[in-house]
Amino acid sequence: MSTTTNTFSALILGISVFLGLSCLGYLLANAAIEYKQYERSVTVKGLSEREYQADVVIWPIQFSAADNDLKSLYGTIENNTDRIRAFLEESGIAADEISLMPPDITDKSADKYGSSGRPEFRYTALQTITIYSSHIKAVRSVMGKLSDLGRKGIVFTGGNYGSQPEYLFTRLNDVKPEMIEEATRKAREVAEKFASDSQSALGKIKRASQGQFSISNRDRNNPHIKKVRVVATIEYYLSD
Repeated sequence: MSTTTNTFSALILGISVFLGLSCLGYLLANAAIEYKQYERSVTVKGLSEREYQADVVIWPIQFSAADNDLKSLYGTIENNTDRIRAFLEESGIAADEISLMPPDITDKSADKYGSSGRPEFRYTALQTITIYSSHIKAVRSVMGKLSDLGRKGIVFTGGNYGSQPEYLFTRLNDVKPEMIEEATRKAREVAEKFASDSQSALGKIKRASQGQFSISNRDRNNPHIKKVRVVATIEYYLSD
């Protein structure tokens, strides 16, 4: 084979390698650009917030009594407890919704941290009667009438934390699906608006996370109305 033929073959091979590398470089560059575009995304949040009536009320009714004779004190506690229980049942509270805690008795003469003066009454008692009910309206109606018993001599303690009614919303699992759907829909609406403003097309979901559901009182004066809230955070792909 002549030298001219070898040189020509080498030239052809070199040109082929050059063209092959050029095409490969173009393809890789084009793929990188497309991949970069594919990775464009937008992260948005969607909120779902609704109000629901509480479905359970826990109402601790506390009253106090004092006496120098322990037996007499227990008699007062039992008498007042019976009067309160009868009042509640007459007002529409079912007997099985009423529970009784043992009285908390304090002997002031045994309190070494008390004042040095002699107390008027040696023994004091705090009694708690708890109502656990799903009949919110009925229980709230009775709350406003409890003062009738106070005017008859029962000393209720309504200022401490332990005597405050508590309202619960227990149907969260029932409302979760539609609230998550609403939060997701609102997030997509925001993403579509962003894509439209940026002259992009909204793609599939890249990443999504659901925040914790929170339940709070609507306001201080209406603890029986609950505000349920959830935020969905979703990242969408964008393309031109």
